Amino acid sequence: MRRVLAVVAFVSFLYSCSSNNITEDNSPEKFFTSRQLKGTFGIFDNNKGLFTVYNLPRFRDSTYLPASTFKIVNSLIGIEIGRVKDDSTVIPWDHVVRAIPEWNQDLMMKDAFKYSAVPWFQELARRIGKDTMQYWLDTIGYGREYRKPVITQQNLDTFWLDNSVKMSGDEQMGLVKRLYFDQLPFQKRSQRIVREMMLQENNSNYSLSYKTGWGHNEQRHAIGWIVAWIQENRHPYFFALQAESPDSSYDMSKARLDILKDILNEYGFMKGKK
Repeated sequence: MRRVLAVVAFVSFLYSCSSNNITEDNSPEKFFTSRQLKGTFGIFDNNKGLFTVYNLPRFRDSTYLPASTFKIVNSLIGIEIGRVKDDSTVIPWDHVVRAIPEWNQDLMMKDAFKYSAVPWFQELARRIGKDTMQYWLDTIGYGREYRKPVITQQNLDTFWLDNSVKMSGDEQMGLVKRLYFDQLPFQKRSQRIVREMMLQENNSNYSLSYKTGWGHNEQRHAIGWIVAWIQENRHPYFFALQAESPDSSYDMSKARLDILKDILNEYGFMKGKK
């Protein structure tokens, strides 16, 4: 079922996009419920200025910890201020053995981003420092629509994981859209490097870029994210997907990408015909 809503009521979406109409589409619901999840999904056709969303109230009004999607911003700040030179910068392993084998080694930034290595980016946050981190989050308005983060020495390396800051799907989409078009207040070089790290699939039909996130809310529900864009025939389409399970042990790593690809396939993507 689809219906068109006036964007006037979608105040926060006006902040991140310029669409005049929103189409509400319930067809993606089956991809969430078949995996015992609830969630939301939004996609914006930048060429036509059309926005399609499943579960509009959740996308617009509900907020969740960003988890590892914050690595987009953490990377931008680190590169911008020179705490890392580029995506080949290595931060040495601290020799604490963790459950994810790929994390237990010296990692270049691009590999830490690919493996979503939490300890690597926690060290980067510590190198950035409390005041500088707060400055940049305030500058880009990260989380400002709902819960502005307050950085302390105690939560400097955990605030994106412990629910100290929360983001809506709308805000996530606004962020990646501005990143794509070099509209964030960082040098173009910094934004280009991060965009390149986000590229996951690239073939003759499409290119798919994204960053995932997986954490737990205050009720210990598993929260999953996947955000960024798909590009076909040089046209970008920005998306944000958020999923939730009351089972704290639910494995979001596969489910979020499977749901994304199910939706994109149903919408006619990944065939080079968009």
